[in-house]
Amino acid sequence: MSAEAVLDALKARGWMLATAESCTGGRIAGALTDIAGSSAVLDRGFVTYSNAAKMEMLGVSAETLARTGAVSEEVAAEMAMGALTRSDAQIAVSVTGIAGPGGSEHKPEGRVCFGVATKAGVTTETVEFGAIGRAEVRAASVDHAFQMILAACR
Repeated sequence: MSAEAVLDALKARGWMLATAESCTGGRIAGALTDIAGSSAVLDRGFVTYSNAAKMEMLGVSAETLARTGAVSEEVAAEMAMGALTRSDAQIAVSVTGIAGPGGSEHKPEGRVCFGVATKAGVTTETVEFGAIGRAEVRAASVDHAFQMILAACR
């Protein structure tokens, strides 16, 4: 999935995008801003690697973090909604996961949770990329986030 396709889809809708990234560390916004003209559709990006940043910058609740952990669809949903409400965007995407190395029996390496928020609501997904390597999980996460943005633009 290409960043150009995402930019074109956002332009066609007249939408601005906000990103809320944890395990991707800003790579979604970075891939989009590599392309000239991206300022027409990218409003802002939040890189919220720590739980404190998720709470302070995006309004993720401490209760949700304590109950589900940072790698959950519930946190991804709150991250996406937080980015949407704290920006001038019409769509927001969020990513939180375990790129590796590491993980646990309950939250294995390669598990990534995604959220996409618009005024119509929030959609979440969990993808198990597996222990394919940190760089590969992060790259696959960017690609999957692009797919979700494109789907929401349709």
